[in-house]
Amino acid sequence: MSIPQICWIGEQTLSVIRFTVIDAEGTTSFVGPCHTIKMLVAACSRNPASTNELLEYTRPFDESFVEQVRSGLAVFDEHNTREDTDAFHDWKSSLRNRDLPPFRIFDESMRQESLEPAGSGLLLLNLRKQRIIQVQNSYEEVQREDRGRVRRQGEPIPVLYRYSLPEDWRIVP
Repeated sequence: MSIPQICWIGEQTLSVIRFTVIDAEGTTSFVGPCHTIKMLVAACSRNPASTNELLEYTRPFDESFVEQVRSGLAVFDEHNTREDTDAFHDWKSSLRNRDLPPFRIFDESMRQESLEPAGSGLLLLNLRKQRIIQVQNSYEEVQREDRGRVRRQGEPIPVLYRYSLPEDWRIVP
């Protein structure tokens, strides 16, 4: 088993993983702590149609994580358009893949970046085809049914949530 890469957040260390979300409007990619795997899978159990819905369904489990992703996407949208992605490419040239802010896929270079594992790996969440693809995941296998711990300000609290993916969702491999 490979050792996951670690990032420092203040005094705390977290394993991270890249999530790339595909919906009818396009593709979005972001890096998050590995514990958010369960949260995003739990959100998928509610059959979100869009990245926005996926994030909204994730909010009860870790509101600060969702706000960080949304804030990052807002900054991306302020500086990039489908016709002008210079800001993203500047970020890409000065940051490691795992440190890139959340971004939308507008060209082939961005697509390649969204398919590069960060830290513990890469999960593709295809909302259109209801598939969770574990491209690389050295943290913990995705389960059809599981439970996780709710977080406040990124810290676990003594409240659990449970989820069960509907049968029409596939986990690959």
